[in-house]
Amino acid sequence: MNDPLGDMLTRIRNAQMRGKSTVSTPASKLRAWVLDVLLDEGYIRGYEKTTDENGHAAIEISLKYYEGAPVIREIKRVSKPGRRVYMGAQEIPEVRQGLGVSIVSTPKGVMSDAAARHANVGGEVLCTVF
Repeated sequence: MNDPLGDMLTRIRNAQMRGKSTVSTPASKLRAWVLDVLLDEGYIRGYEKTTDENGHAAIEISLKYYEGAPVIREIKRVSKPGRRVYMGAQEIPEVRQGLGVSIVSTPKGVMSDAAARHANVGGEVLCTVF
């Protein structure tokens, strides 16, 4: 797998299209950090680390719905393995005039765009969520 984070985002997108309440993805630190930001921003109910049937570490993500519609309307990968996207603190884009969130990997950790601007740190823009 070339893009583990892109794989997780696609699993979330596909599970929400099918109306699933949970989705499983292989575990990694970066995925857990991105899920922490999604949890803090209120886009998912939660997640827990488990093991799959083969004994490999996995993460079980509880998806969030509001009145039958998924809370995450759009989730896109910005920085890809073939084209990395880095931005300074003041260059990080606002998603839908601040209604959405960009997830940024900074030297101070993975955080939302607002937190990165507040801490005055830039970094790699991983994905956008609305």
